Amino acid sequence: MDYLGIDIGSTCAKTIVMDRDKNILEHFYLPTGWSSFDALDRIKERLSEHVNLDEVYCVSTGYGREAVPFANKTITEITCHAKGAQYLFGDGAVNVIDIGGQDTKAISVSDGRVEEFFMNDKCSAGTGKFVEVMSNRLGVPINDLNKLAEGHTEDLKISSMCTVFAESEVISLAGKGESRENIAYGVLESVAVKVKSLYSRLSYDDRPLFLTGGLCEAEYFIRLLSEILGTNVSTAPLARYAGAIGAAALSVDKFSK
Repeated sequence: MDYLGIDIGSTCAKTIVMDRDKNILEHFYLPTGWSSFDALDRIKERLSEHVNLDEVYCVSTGYGREAVPFANKTITEITCHAKGAQYLFGDGAVNVIDIGGQDTKAISVSDGRVEEFFMNDKCSAGTGKFVEVMSNRLGVPINDLNKLAEGHTEDLKISSMCTVFAESEVISLAGKGESRENIAYGVLESVAVKVKSLYSRLSYDDRPLFLTGGLCEAEYFIRLLSEILGTNVSTAPLARYAGAIGAAALSVDKFSK
């Protein structure tokens, strides 16, 4: 028996395969693309190489969780992220910032349970989509934006709170001859400031803080976020998969019951 956690987000679909002892046997992510159902077809194709889908227990989560017909249970991403945080960062009380494609979450977790959370899902500013749009405007892959920003010579600030207006601001800055490095810094600084606004709403701000989501692999952004928040921000090698890890761990727990 294998245990699956499938987290279909707006940008990426993450999959975790565990055994009954919660050891991770396989992990991968794919672009979600235009449809959660299309993403699921590609996940099933990838899994078919090693996993018998007729002999699994599966928990799905994320934006497209209802698109997984063979899921034994669908669970909200907040609950799965809390469980994933426990798996990645231990049983102690921690805070987690998750920067997703369409929303950013600030979560206080203790013993794998959510104590408090806030989510910015009204606007794409401060999310992965915001970074993607700005990367496209600067003509660089999203993974290169972090390196570009590290080479900045001026602490440029992007003042617009809306993604559409911020893109216009970036166009104007480029038209005035501002360097891509300084604009890239302004983009990431803008994200960090919006994260700070969300994080400041948590009641427990003295806990260890961890970053999950796509930007958890951006070393310079983590240093910048630590500076702006005034506290050390840590992460883990598989932190991008926090939701899927939590879903897989919950699938083990629920099957055991």
